[in-house]
Amino acid sequence: MNRRMVFYMIGQIIKVEALLLVLPLIVSLCYGESCWQAYAATIGIALAVGFGFTLISKPGTKLIFAKEGFVIVAVSWILMSFIGALPFVISKEIPRVVDAFFETVSGFTTTGASILPNVELMSHGNLFWRSFTHWIGGMGVLVFIMAIVPSATDRSIHIMKAEVPGPIMGKLVPRVKQTARILYLIYVAMTVLEFIMLLCGGMSVFESAVHTFGTAGTGGFGARGDSIAGYSPYIQWVITAFMLLFGVNFNLYYLLLLRRFNSVFKSGELWTYLGINFAATAIIAVNIFNLYGSVEQSIRLSAFQVASISTTTGFATADFNAWPEFSKGILLVLMFIGAMAGSTAGGLKVSRIVLLFKMIKREFLHMLHPRSVSAVRFEGKTVNDDTLNSVSSYFSLFMGGFFVMFLLLCLDKYDFQTNFSAVAACINNIGPGFGAVGPAGNFAGYSDFSKTILSAAMLLGRLELYPMLIALSPSTWSKK
Repeated sequence: MNRRMVFYMIGQIIKVEALLLVLPLIVSLCYGESCWQAYAATIGIALAVGFGFTLISKPGTKLIFAKEGFVIVAVSWILMSFIGALPFVISKEIPRVVDAFFETVSGFTTTGASILPNVELMSHGNLFWRSFTHWIGGMGVLVFIMAIVPSATDRSIHIMKAEVPGPIMGKLVPRVKQTARILYLIYVAMTVLEFIMLLCGGMSVFESAVHTFGTAGTGGFGARGDSIAGYSPYIQWVITAFMLLFGVNFNLYYLLLLRRFNSVFKSGELWTYLGINFAATAIIAVNIFNLYGSVEQSIRLSAFQVASISTTTGFATADFNAWPEFSKGILLVLMFIGAMAGSTAGGLKVSRIVLLFKMIKREFLHMLHPRSVSAVRFEGKTVNDDTLNSVSSYFSLFMGGFFVMFLLLCLDKYDFQTNFSAVAACINNIGPGFGAVGPAGNFAGYSDFSKTILSAAMLLGRLELYPMLIALSPSTWSKK
């Protein structure tokens, strides 16, 4: 393994984080808050660590292979979370390191799970940083670096594959640098559009920015304890629409820019994603109608919550803990499905679910007709066995990891529903679960051990298991 290149890239990433920390520092100064000092100190620490890594680890060769890509991504995200937690600790708004780390991991992984009982008490600077971590983590800070670093080469595709969620990650154009720039330009354009639309709905500039970051990164951190419930129906519909838009594969937006409409509208994953959301919205709206007595409100609340859970954003306009069990069951299923591959959302991804069902169908047909040979097709192409094996292996590993973490969480004081949904919410990067960790609750009551397990679940879910597991494997670091 090219260790020097690994630590050199990690140093570059920490320096970029130092640059990004300037924004909440400016926000703190604009509002006359003392927490700017915490950001100034953190920027100094980040620069020291970043320059230390890059100066000591200047690589002889800048080649990056799959192993290096996985390790760079995994170690970077852990270090970024530790450094990103420092402003909360130094400002004493989240004084405990475990809590601050949990909150920051939740931000960067776009989970939105929180240990804060009263978010309104936080300073504007810390609220801004808390939501801005969603925007950074949504598309990926390493993808951002690929877009701006002159030394980025085509080998950097291994970093993008390790960081961008989904089973299929390819280059939109021949050069990785151009691919990264295209992804971020689309991401920024959609962010600006939502920001403007929220301003038009009467939101303040600060709250528009905070909620836009939370939506774009499909994260869910906001500025109020009741999430989006206190805002107008217009605001709720705008956020609903953009949650769904950010749950779409960004490659499709690029194809739209190229006017390749047939390729977009023939996407099986897109229609499955939209179909799941539409069907779930309709069923839940009917199921909760008696609670609200209004067709418009039932549809609006249902559409918002389905979009929020399926895109793993985690915003809320209602306490769905109080909804009928059938509606809660649908939301639980949506937690695992997630949105489309290549989006900012978490979960297993619609493409994996579709491929799993196609594989089951193929095996069923093979049992009925042992001599038959049938290929699995997806998006108009035949899927090779390597991809199918990768999907089934990932699903097995995902479920195995889920149940291990669930059993560890059962050592804590909470009931089955709370623990099960807490792990589901964290590993799928959703945020709120059911029971004590529902929309009206938080994760503060868990022990430090459980918070550490849930922090690991969030990282494993956002990076889709393999980067973290490979980075922790002793064989990865051996000299052989």
